[in-house]
Amino acid sequence: MSNLRTLVFFATPPHDCSYLPDREATTMFVDPRAHVDKKLYSQLTALGFRRSGSHYYRPHCEQCNACIPVRLKVDDFNPDRSQRRVLKKNTDLKCTMVPATFAERYYQLYANYIEQRHQDGDMYPPTREQFTSFLVEGATDSWFLEIHKDERLVGLAAVDLLDDGLSAIYTVFEPDLEDRSLGTYAILWQIEEARRRGLPHLYLGYWIKQCRKMNYKTRFRPIEALRDGHWRELDPG
Repeated sequence: MSNLRTLVFFATPPHDCSYLPDREATTMFVDPRAHVDKKLYSQLTALGFRRSGSHYYRPHCEQCNACIPVRLKVDDFNPDRSQRRVLKKNTDLKCTMVPATFAERYYQLYANYIEQRHQDGDMYPPTREQFTSFLVEGATDSWFLEIHKDERLVGLAAVDLLDDGLSAIYTVFEPDLEDRSLGTYAILWQIEEARRRGLPHLYLGYWIKQCRKMNYKTRFRPIEALRDGHWRELDPG
């Protein structure tokens, strides 16, 4: 059984950064042969690691520390006026947590989202193999939040259950329902789910101040950032 003291880590060669132009990135990975159970996964997440399929990673760039792990303290969170409007707008939706597995309807929603909103990203063009390796493989205590409007699947959020919280992995939704702010709605739902389970945190991955696409994360307060090995409240500036 692997633990933090026995884990072996590997670093990738420098490669183009996915978030900041004209910068190179290096990523540190946990040895893929290691057995990562829920306890170890929770410890790694508290140290700033993320899961992508069966891979556990964190940025390890020598000349840059722009990627900052962030998490919410769910008991201290109160939605602001805009977030309350999102909740009110989506009272007709039904949400269900189901085990993370492949289904064609999940993939079609994912593919439509990537094709219409992220043609400039690393996940374009989408494939079934990519969906599976990213969101299904390596699942330890992993779930999909299904969001339905009537009988239509309009949103899907991948969520991992940790010892001290939930980890928001990725969310996709129908692009033609952009006015519903389903990405925000999915986070708000996960905050309440963490509270319901008595878990203190919702991990939101990395925040990069210079990356406009990540600005939404700091609209959830109070938000904590991992700096120099300690979680402290973040002032986005």
